[in-house]
Amino acid sequence: MRMEIGGTTFAESNLCYSRTSSSLLIPPRPPPPLFTDTRYSSSSSPHLPLPKQPHFTSLAYNNTRTKVVPVASPVSNASCELADIDWDNLGFNFTATDYMYSMKCSQGESFSKGELLHFGNIELSPSAGILNYGQGLFEGLKAYRTQDDNILLFRPDENAMRMRMGAERMCMPAPSAEQFVDAVKLTVLANERWVPPPAKGSLYIRPLLMGSGSVLGVAPAPEYTFLIYVSPVGNYFKEGLAPINLVIETDMHRAAPGGTGGVKTIGNYAAVLKAQSAAKAKGFSDVLYLDSVNKRYLEEVSSCNVFVVKGNVISTPAIKGTILPGITRKSMIDVARSQGFQVKEQMITVEELLDADEVFCTGTAVVVSPVGSVTYLDKRVTYGNSGVGVVSQKLHLALTRLQMGLTEDTMGWTVELK
Repeated sequence: MRMEIGGTTFAESNLCYSRTSSSLLIPPRPPPPLFTDTRYSSSSSPHLPLPKQPHFTSLAYNNTRTKVVPVASPVSNASCELADIDWDNLGFNFTATDYMYSMKCSQGESFSKGELLHFGNIELSPSAGILNYGQGLFEGLKAYRTQDDNILLFRPDENAMRMRMGAERMCMPAPSAEQFVDAVKLTVLANERWVPPPAKGSLYIRPLLMGSGSVLGVAPAPEYTFLIYVSPVGNYFKEGLAPINLVIETDMHRAAPGGTGGVKTIGNYAAVLKAQSAAKAKGFSDVLYLDSVNKRYLEEVSSCNVFVVKGNVISTPAIKGTILPGITRKSMIDVARSQGFQVKEQMITVEELLDADEVFCTGTAVVVSPVGSVTYLDKRVTYGNSGVGVVSQKLHLALTRLQMGLTEDTMGWTVELK
């Protein structure tokens, strides 16, 4: 059976209905070529008091009235059929989903009201601050589906605070922590059918903050856009939990003192592409960077923090302005201490790394990734007979079980959405 709503036809068998009413929840079909939209405003309320019945509205872009598509509240108690994709073979690749979130404000003002839009391209002036001067930040976090069909977020408040810290460094207004978390919740629930089944992966959430207004001279943009999109993902490294192989970069550096290495600005990642590409061409998984002053102290891998294990002591480079304060890093420190390990945040030399019992990396994308080998100049050192180390495996299990709701959250880190 087919039905027509708001001028758009849907197959009834593919629609998602509320458990408590027959209201249409989310039209799963891709939107028409233009931005089609039903607004769902995100206020500062943590309970997201959105309408339970279909709500009709439209948006105007460039004075052109767009097509109207009705949806009901994404926060109604709904049972959605999962998207039809191969859940057993998810990589860390982008998959377009149903909805994204957008909120704008002008320089010197505060973000106030955002909305859900059908996922699609956005329009930017060629002179936008993000395009010309790289005035932008991003965050990364994940949503997990539990065995009892709940959805969990992991420490979204930490991402919100880190974005605010980065925005101050990049001269941008930022959403409040409450606005950030509410927007993440709304976006995840609107894309619920894309949250992978338990143990099949996660829904990667990418909040962006960018200077979207036009600017010609070097100056803060006059307008800013906060955007969130999501994508189902599997493992970041093709090796999965299998050990990765790192090479230490001796010529190029990720960050310098006084720069932006300690915030999640977009330029930090473009800067690692050359060294990373060269390393992968030689068969390495990724690059480990050294400090730019002494060229002998560990900093971080291209997109994750590094930990060094020696006996019962786990060390990680101290946060000193050139290293991103990773949320998984912060969580791992607490988890390791709760498991009886002594954790030190300090400067770590290459020699200490090469003499370690185990090495592993942490990050939102990789979660925990054991290191099988490190190559420095002409020397290659392997760890744990190239297998997954005992400490790495123990900490990986402890953290992932917490994130997936398989163990009691005594830390108060997870946020349940259903």
